[in-house]
Amino acid sequence: MAKYVNSQEALSYLQSGDRVFIHSVAAAPQHLIDAMVERKGELSNVEIVHLHTESEAKYVAPEFQGVFHLKSFFVGANVRQATQANRADYIPVFLSEVPALFRNNILSIDIALVHVCPPDKHGYCSLGVSVDASLAAIETAKIVIAQVNAKMPRTMGDGCIHLSHFDYLVEHDSDIPVVEAAPLSEEEIRIGHHVASLVENGATLQMGIGNIPNAVLAALGDHKALGVHTEMFSDGIIPLVEKGVITGEKKKLNRGKIVSSFVMGTKKLYDFVDQNPGVLMMDAAYVNDVATIRQNPKVTSINSAIEIDLTGQVCADSIGTKHFSGVGGQIDFIRGASYSKGGKPIIAISATNKGFSKIVPTLKEGAGVVSTRANVHYIVTEYGIANLYGKSLGERAKLLIDIAHPNHREALSKAAFERFGQGV
Repeated sequence: MAKYVNSQEALSYLQSGDRVFIHSVAAAPQHLIDAMVERKGELSNVEIVHLHTESEAKYVAPEFQGVFHLKSFFVGANVRQATQANRADYIPVFLSEVPALFRNNILSIDIALVHVCPPDKHGYCSLGVSVDASLAAIETAKIVIAQVNAKMPRTMGDGCIHLSHFDYLVEHDSDIPVVEAAPLSEEEIRIGHHVASLVENGATLQMGIGNIPNAVLAALGDHKALGVHTEMFSDGIIPLVEKGVITGEKKKLNRGKIVSSFVMGTKKLYDFVDQNPGVLMMDAAYVNDVATIRQNPKVTSINSAIEIDLTGQVCADSIGTKHFSGVGGQIDFIRGASYSKGGKPIIAISATNKGFSKIVPTLKEGAGVVSTRANVHYIVTEYGIANLYGKSLGERAKLLIDIAHPNHREALSKAAFERFGQGV
């Protein structure tokens, strides 16, 4: 059985050269991370792997070079500068495949630092707001250290873990990091209405976090019998559940259940998922598996991008050679939606960013193609909807120019004509 210790004793088992996994997103166990960082004078060459984590990532600060080295599966805001400055590195991988890196011993984990709610009367804790690849890390790590936090929601699904799976438990209560939604702009509201017009009654939704997904959800109030199967969700679905718009009654898998891999939002969201049998928090290897996704009807995936070229290539992880985010689950759900009966993969973006067009003649040098031109179906901006599926290169260019910002259409048209001639 797991032993209750303080954080200093728990982290005393960390050795130089170890590979450490840190629990994801809002579940990052900051108390354990602080104890790890306190040992900086005793350690060297400790490799850290994780998906996005909320709160401070002290281990990527310049003074920890040679002590800790991060190789992340997603470049979040807290490690972006360090990654771009080459103090941290990035492992490109689909979210659906991260658990396999651990389970197949491609990346063996020495120590997993995770964050759980207190055990129930049967000895089961919950991974709370984030299961994703963290379950696989627990299954395969040589040593599992868990922060036990009474403020961590108890969620249902794959994240219910018996105490016997942990080696050391550290009791420490702290608030789960919250992310407040920003006010919607007029452009985002228009994008939301355009996307909502593509969502059919009975559809199964996948969406991310941010203002555009929130704008879409805000525009779905008159829809019926929607389901949710998504790698993550935020507060925006709660009003639709309360209104009876999201019921999950048409889903083929997990009918009536909201299925997700992690959640991030406000305390209202965390209270919503706490002990809620209508929400299943599941392993990313299941949630993001194309074979799983495609079984639900009318899967409508809503993702975003940094820039899109005139042929439909989508860059969503870098600005030129500078990594900004990650591959994540975009392709998992674009492919799943493409195979779903009546499914619709959608990329929704604002037409400009700081005055620059996000629809461009060619991607920036070094930019990563997350979704190829063959993957892409619907592109949506505040100026309309372009369905690129089955369209030639020239036809795609014309459709994308039509939904670009008016100030950039002339330059885009010239670039398209030079490339495709009379085809546009």
